[in-house]
Amino acid sequence: MTRWKLRYDGRYTAPLLITSILIGGHLSFGILESYRAILLAIFTALVAEVVLSRLLRDRWPHLASAYISGISVGILIRTPLYWPFVVCSLLTITSKYVLRFRGRHLWNPSNFGICAMLFLAPHAVAPLSVQWGNNLWPMLVIWILGSVIIWRFRRFHICATYVAAFLLFAFVRTFITGDSFLAEVAPLTGPMYQLFVFFMITDPKTTVTSKPGQAVVAFAVALVETVLRLAEVVHAPFYALFIVGPVALLIEMAFAERRTRQAVSAGARA
Repeated sequence: MTRWKLRYDGRYTAPLLITSILIGGHLSFGILESYRAILLAIFTALVAEVVLSRLLRDRWPHLASAYISGISVGILIRTPLYWPFVVCSLLTITSKYVLRFRGRHLWNPSNFGICAMLFLAPHAVAPLSVQWGNNLWPMLVIWILGSVIIWRFRRFHICATYVAAFLLFAFVRTFITGDSFLAEVAPLTGPMYQLFVFFMITDPKTTVTSKPGQAVVAFAVALVETVLRLAEVVHAPFYALFIVGPVALLIEMAFAERRTRQAVSAGARA
């Protein structure tokens, strides 16, 4: 007699977390402006993932990543129109298959899609930039839940480094801008940063390999973001990751290639 055992797939943990953020935010503050828009973004991302994977890789994909991309687009893009959700999801998923260098995609897919929309259609879209009320408990629940899960994925050091750097640079900005420290720190409590910290800067496919390197990159993202903030760039966190992420991966690839050449040369001399 065949016994069926239910096994939990760890790749569903992140989708469950991001869904809990969405449900918690909606039940607390009614954040969803349109069910249709977010479902449209998720559906487009899932279909694009399946079609592109079948066409270009001849295999059925695991859909956890596409679900995260779709729901991130649905939350982070703000517009009364429907077509930006479709286009942004298509750009997000397509970038994983097209914009590749030596077998890796360089940009975080959701970050690339959102930045592309902000570049190409600033008249039609805006990123989520508001806070969902001032109730402390939902925010603490999300941060604690997200931290525990990211810890299990052994990527908490990335989040911790970024948050610590953000606080440091917020303190620096108070001396330059004259704003209060709480005003500079306030964005960190919003849902955009919760998604940004837990899902964008920790993406395993678009971060460097070593833990020290990951921490350095997280610090660099916060540094570039501060420079952009001081230049009054509205979409500073998205653009900072868009700039720093690919540069870090290219540097890592160059060092890896150099080490390989040196090893080959040493082997030839031996």
